[in-house]
Parts: sequence; C-alpha cells; structure tokens
Amino acid sequence: MVSLVLASSSPRRRELLAQIGLTPARIESPDIDEAVLKGEAPAAYALRLAEEKARAVKRGEGEVVLAGDTAVAVGRRILPPAENEGVQRELLKLLSGRRQTVITAVATIDTAGKLRSRVSSSVVTFKRLEASEIDAYVATGDGLGKAGGYAIQGRAAGFIRFMSGSYSGVVGLPLFETRALLKAAGVDVL
Repeated sequence: MVSLVLASSSPRRRELLAQIGLTPARIESPDIDEAVLKGEAPAAYALRLAEEKARAVKRGEGEVVLAGDTAVAVGRRILPPAENEGVQRELLKLLSGRRQTVITAVATIDTAGKLRSRVSSSVVTFKRLEASEIDAYVATGDGLGKAGGYAIQGRAAGFIRFMSGSYSGVVGLPLFETRALLKAAGVDVL
C-alpha cells in the first residue's frame, strides 16, 4: 500500500487534497531557500521550488511525496509573499485593475524515486481597488504570508473581475495536474 507524504504545511493544500478524497499519511514542511534566481522566469521558479521541496523531504519505503509551489507574477516580475501589512498594501496597489499570472507547480516522487512534475498557469484580473478597499482587506489579515498578498478563496474573491485557468491552482494545488501525477506515482485516487 502506497502512503502519501505532503511536503507542505499549507492547510489549503490539505483541504484541496481532501476534495479528491486524499488525506496525507504524513505532513512535512521542507526547509529550502526560496530566493528567486537572477533572470528566473515565474514558471521556472515555481517548478524549481516544487521539485526542490519534493526532494527535501525524506521518503520512506512505500511513500510518495507530493510538493507544490505557487508564484504570482505581473509580467516577468515575481511578487513576494505579503510578509507584513505594508508589503501587502503595496502588492494590492500593484495588482489593482491589473492582470496577473498565478503559476502553481506540482511535483511528486514515487516509491521508486522517480520525480514527475507539472505546471498550472492561470490568469487573474483584479477590479480597480479603492484605497478604502485595500485598507479594509489588509485589516482582515486575510492574505498575509501569501504570494501576491491575497487569498482567492477568502474575501479577495470579491475583487476578481476575471479568471481563466485552474481555481484550485490559484488556491495552491491544481487538482487536475495533481491527480494525474499521483495516479502516475501509484496513489489510489478516483
């Protein structure tokens, strides 16, 4: 029997896995350097981090490791996570009325040690945000610590004028790609 190891401390990733009937046998948060390399494109960045996170978790016999990473980009500029309210406010000002690309990469390492990965890319467009809307959103604490400074599954959903792609990918784990990778790795998933 194959056991799933989730290489992430994100509660959203656990909730998304539950949507496809999976509960990780073990959760481990990998400690890797998440700095952007000079000239690194957003998709390459997300893919590199997902693969590094998968490799950073010790895999036991009969275990499949699943890791993911999400990057929010405006053009080629990768936006940082909102580490505090000041950064979050600046990110929301930047995203106001603009189109952004949300890239989530997923990587698995199967029981034989084979690494597989996929990238999901979605387009999200915010409405023009008034200063009072930004202030009210920042005051909720929703989006702190998240790439781009917002959580689409929270109150920021009311700011989304347009979205194309994978909603679950924007939340943090594209379920279509994840399911395919897990099936290929031998995990029993519907």
